[in-house]
Amino acid sequence: MTEFDLRLRAVVPAPLKVTYEALTDPAALRVWLAEHAEVDLPGTYQFWGRYTPDGAEPHQRVLHADERTIRLAWTVDGVDTTTQFELDEDEDGTLVTLSQTDLPTFEEILSDRAGARGELQTFWTLSIANLADFLAGRPLTPRCDYTSRELRASIVIDAAPDAVFDSMTHAEHFRRWSGVNIDIEPYAGGRFAMGGFDLNPGGAKFVEFEPGRTATIEFADGMTERWELEGTEGKTRLTVMHSGFDPEHPPYPGWAGWLSGAAALRRYHELPAWRSIWREMHIAGIPEGMFAVDA
Repeated sequence: MTEFDLRLRAVVPAPLKVTYEALTDPAALRVWLAEHAEVDLPGTYQFWGRYTPDGAEPHQRVLHADERTIRLAWTVDGVDTTTQFELDEDEDGTLVTLSQTDLPTFEEILSDRAGARGELQTFWTLSIANLADFLAGRPLTPRCDYTSRELRASIVIDAAPDAVFDSMTHAEHFRRWSGVNIDIEPYAGGRFAMGGFDLNPGGAKFVEFEPGRTATIEFADGMTERWELEGTEGKTRLTVMHSGFDPEHPPYPGWAGWLSGAAALRRYHELPAWRSIWREMHIAGIPEGMFAVDA
């Protein structure tokens, strides 16, 4: 039996048959997953391009395919990995389980020694978030461009800037929409600690904090995360940008993670009967207590 390092389970708002079509139609895959896609099951399932880790060429081959399961061999950075989609019926649509083998250790990812395989976890988190919005007919979140050294993206959220800012800077709201345990001191000089102060006592720090308008977080390695909020007609244009990193090694894992978070933030504010799409996030080696979702 295959031992998976990553298991993501999410409910998407479409029947199983429609979800399977979104997973197997190359035109759909080019919208929510990858720049390029070619599918002809049971023989071919490939995706590649700038939105795919190690994506200069396709590196996938089909191991198994039926009406509910697609299992692929995917060579990433010269390492053979296995990726699997499983679909099950759910009262709210379809339960999608994404499993992935051969992830680097958590310490390797944090130290930027993991290469493209270190990008897989947040690549899949963002991709599943976009699959859910694709099936709901909602605008998609910008994908991570793994060829770019500019980490900047804007999304429009149907909520006022003050409400969006508060949900990003108050821990009880942040935990709810993100599924991540966090402690936040919402003022200039205050700490911003993913995993909470017990796990990450130093945290990052707010070096700029203007409620409803902008905030900048500085991390221990000197990298910064800046949020700019602009209100228009009751909505908010949120622009997020990373800077201060080594341009030869952009922090793609963290960037794709923020983008997947932006998708969750938008759903949190825009869906009247909001519920997180995530039912489980299991990532081998992640410190206990990092996630509010079952991890």
